[in-house]
Amino acid sequence: MGNIAETNLILYASAYLLGSIPFGLVLAKIFAGVDVKSSGSGNIGATNVLRVVKEKDPELAKILSATTLFLDALKGALILLVAKYYFEVSEATLWAVAVLAVVGHVASIFLRFEGGKGVATGMGISLVMLPLETLLSLIVWFVAGKVIRISSLSSLVALGTLFGSSFYFSPEITHVPIGIISFLIFYKHIPNIERLFRGEEKRIV
Repeated sequence: MGNIAETNLILYASAYLLGSIPFGLVLAKIFAGVDVKSSGSGNIGATNVLRVVKEKDPELAKILSATTLFLDALKGALILLVAKYYFEVSEATLWAVAVLAVVGHVASIFLRFEGGKGVATGMGISLVMLPLETLLSLIVWFVAGKVIRISSLSSLVALGTLFGSSFYFSPEITHVPIGIISFLIFYKHIPNIERLFRGEEKRIV
């Protein structure tokens, strides 16, 4: 029992710390010499990296944005894959790890408990935990992005698809963890939602 508890604590701490790494901030500073926290929307995610770096170098902006998206998703998926296949922990522990990875991203210990919106990290953990729902939500996200061309709204539509479809594809799971993750992502999007209602949310160009 002691070994299980110790393993779980290590995984929880690792999930939070790994989730806390602000890849977008680091990549933009190193390769473009810009601080995304003080530019654009002030967010550390892929969309703001694209928006801010694009002013200096459009091609570099695409590369750094895609890399940020990949790494933010990977930090959610990686710790879950290690927990699932190396430590073979319970489903409940996996969901706790998933939640903590997203918490790390939206409330990073390296950014004084500020952070991103959790979309990419949430996608990474859901790919491991809810693959069918995630594939469906990615399709919805892609189509919505092409049609609406508003990143925040596309993400929220995809989030609703993920959460809603989980009741159909995975009725056997407890939906509390995915509900917590969905709430965190929704909460971080409240400023975007307010701008949407005012017609001020920027489109992706």
